[in-house]
Amino acid sequence: MLMGEFHHNIDEKGRLTLPSKFRDDLGDEFVVTRGFEGSLFVYPQKEWEKIYSRLNSLPFTKKNARDFKRFFLSGATATVFDKQGRINITSPLIAYADLQKECVIVGVGDHLEIWSLKRWNDFYNSNEAELSDIAEDLFDSNWEIGD
Repeated sequence: MLMGEFHHNIDEKGRLTLPSKFRDDLGDEFVVTRGFEGSLFVYPQKEWEKIYSRLNSLPFTKKNARDFKRFFLSGATATVFDKQGRINITSPLIAYADLQKECVIVGVGDHLEIWSLKRWNDFYNSNEAELSDIAEDLFDSNWEIGD
């Protein structure tokens, strides 16, 4: 399971070191693509295949389906680690996520998210106070760990 928050710098060539904790979970090849809220998503190949299968089953006659597939798949890049444990992020993805120097890498279960420090801080600060309200909306009041 991918979880945790780490801060690393992206270099001028678009290379970003991912924490060693995540490397085994991602495997030899994985996919980086545009995410939501201005972040990038990083999927292990197995998870990417599930996402792609679901996207591929969307009806091509629906404009929203075509638009979403264009957005999500056009930025997708199959990626591997270099010898130093870095990944190379393409310039369109760097621009989309506004990655400057310090990046925040967040494990969210089945994938990673890569954020610019500013966007992560903005997201975190604007949602922190409402976390209990969000939890209340998402989980049944009878929900308990172990259910």
